[in-house]
Amino acid sequence: MKDLLLITPPFTQLNTPYPATAYLKGFLNTKGISSFQMDLGIEVILELFSKKTFDILFNTAAKNDAIVSENAQRIYILKDDYLTPLDAVIQFLQGKNQTLARQICTSNFLPRASRFNQLDDMDWAFGEMGMQDKAKHLATLYLEDLSDFIIECIDPNFGFSRYAERLGQSANAFDELYEQLQNAPTFIDEITLTILDQRLKKVQPKLVCFSVPFPGNLYAAFRCAQHIKAQYPNLKIAMGGGFPNTELRSVTDQRVFEYFDFITLDDGELPIELLNAHIQNPDLKAFKRTFLLENNTVTYKNNTTQADYKQQDLGTPDYGDLLLDDYISVIEIANPMHSLWSDGRWNKLTMAHGCYWGKCTFCDISLDYIKIYEPIAAALLVDRMEQLMAQTGENGFHFVDEAAPPALMKALALEILKRKLTVTWWTNIRFEKNFTKDLCHLLKASGCIAVSGGLEVASDRLLKLIDKGVTVEQVAQVTRYFTEADIMVHSYLMYGYPTQTVQETVDSLEMVRQLFELGIIQSGFWHQFALTAHSPIGLNPSEYGITPNYKTISFANNDVDFTDSTGIDHSQFSYGLKKSLFNFMHGIGFDLDLQEWFDFEIPQTTIAPFYIEDCLETVTSFKIKPSAKIVWLGHQPIVNPITKTKKGFTNELLELTFHDSTETLQITLNKAEGTWFLEQLKQLKPSENKGFSLSALKTDFESQFENFELFWFSKPILKLNDFGLLVV
Repeated sequence: MKDLLLITPPFTQLNTPYPATAYLKGFLNTKGISSFQMDLGIEVILELFSKKTFDILFNTAAKNDAIVSENAQRIYILKDDYLTPLDAVIQFLQGKNQTLARQICTSNFLPRASRFNQLDDMDWAFGEMGMQDKAKHLATLYLEDLSDFIIECIDPNFGFSRYAERLGQSANAFDELYEQLQNAPTFIDEITLTILDQRLKKVQPKLVCFSVPFPGNLYAAFRCAQHIKAQYPNLKIAMGGGFPNTELRSVTDQRVFEYFDFITLDDGELPIELLNAHIQNPDLKAFKRTFLLENNTVTYKNNTTQADYKQQDLGTPDYGDLLLDDYISVIEIANPMHSLWSDGRWNKLTMAHGCYWGKCTFCDISLDYIKIYEPIAAALLVDRMEQLMAQTGENGFHFVDEAAPPALMKALALEILKRKLTVTWWTNIRFEKNFTKDLCHLLKASGCIAVSGGLEVASDRLLKLIDKGVTVEQVAQVTRYFTEADIMVHSYLMYGYPTQTVQETVDSLEMVRQLFELGIIQSGFWHQFALTAHSPIGLNPSEYGITPNYKTISFANNDVDFTDSTGIDHSQFSYGLKKSLFNFMHGIGFDLDLQEWFDFEIPQTTIAPFYIEDCLETVTSFKIKPSAKIVWLGHQPIVNPITKTKKGFTNELLELTFHDSTETLQITLNKAEGTWFLEQLKQLKPSENKGFSLSALKTDFESQFENFELFWFSKPILKLNDFGLLVV
């Protein structure tokens, strides 16, 4: 018996658990509140994509005469070929049956329907991918064929990472979702509710908490809550998570509370602690940011005087109870950056609550999850990393920050290097000027493999209007630094921003083309601007030349329809932008005229053909902040004292030979300065934790010699920069 059952409803990711319940469980541990967590989505997927269940599904589709299209008919005729390897393929994608890769990569092992039609166009993409990755991709296409069969013949709302998403998107009223819930449970609902029922009987919780991150989780959460109310009428149910945090801040429909007793907003730790206290003792009626039904009226309660907990006091996320060995790694397209989202299991952590920039006009910066910025000390972060590595056996980390701050990333990297940990990590950033060449190399040395960030609209006018705090030139320089450090770069791209002209869209595409052609961005994704109610644009639309089309809100309120003063139909650019980007990501199509990507006439770009290349031709600056930290990532050199005589003068020198994993470098310094320098290198290692600043190094040098700058910017020392002598 547990106090709480924490549930992520179907569906989110196949390869790794969504971290919200793990964060909550970690906090509850610090309060002595017992809990059990489950990712209902992965459990449903594993049951659905089993030979036993899919056999029933095939028979159900045939019995209902639902097999209509040629593609579905082909899959059904080949049903035995689909069923026979299904359990083995799932095990392979779980990492349990790796020898199957050779079988999968043969031409006739897996049956093929429409999803494999794209394969001929993509065969070349696997030239640099290993057999395991190719097999994962083919296995993914095989599962997507089966998914198409489900959608056509069994349940049109199915999706691997979402379910009935349409019902949750911009659902200003509850009517459509409510009507759907009056229908009999679907085939997938039945699987979901059976698994839920089994867990409820084992755990016997006093409170069930659904974390609903996305619209695609909403229907399943309501269907599960409906089942609990029918079968366990005395059991209390709460909803929290990303969807209610952004969408349900204005909920007034009483019918919602036929399913849920409580809906909490924003950080969930204190609200859940108080709900648990209330369940244990109904006389305790202190609530934090909680909707409930009182006297048949939806009422917002925020009557506690207790403040939210500081990030340092929340405990380490706890992934216990979750089926970590059963997640499925898939590769949907042959792109190494995209595979980070779907391939492999990542421990998820947060460097800082909120966003340190907090100004972007399209973002929900009025809400606490963005507005309240609170970083976590690097030492505590790495403590948590070590705890998660011990618990999960995984050393891969995805930091899920809105935008990780460069100063904290630097501190994190130094702490990882100090403890000599082998980890792999990636995060979301702003492409800002503090990401210097040396900082990027430091991040790579600590295990950073990728960053994602918003270039948004590649136009300086619009970037200023967005209040992004960056320019296209700055983005180009920063992405080059990351790329040169062998850190992959993914860029979020936007079109249709208020007042954006057709010319600016074309010019933005040209900027993106040049960035990819130069190889300083490796991955990207275009999305059309969406107006949200809680963004600066949503709060002050007239300042941005748009007219919102507001509706009466009784349920969800975030995305807002609007009319742009330009009158441009930005959606017409969607296909061309995405098609061109797909080609750029695979290194082709750079020589085509931009007009080739569109089936309607567009203007010629006004961007110079070498604009981005010119942005990168910056003069090296010899100005360094005195407070900058000096770090030596390399090894101690082999020292060879030598003597040189020239014109009767004898010079005592030190020949220093440095080795790294791929190269050897030899430099020569005069003996006195060289001896001093060797002593400094020992102390500049992160493991020594001396933390010398440039000014401290300069002071020490000039206590014995003259003109530190002449020494520091000499050719031999500058060469060492590529060998790990960094100024961060």
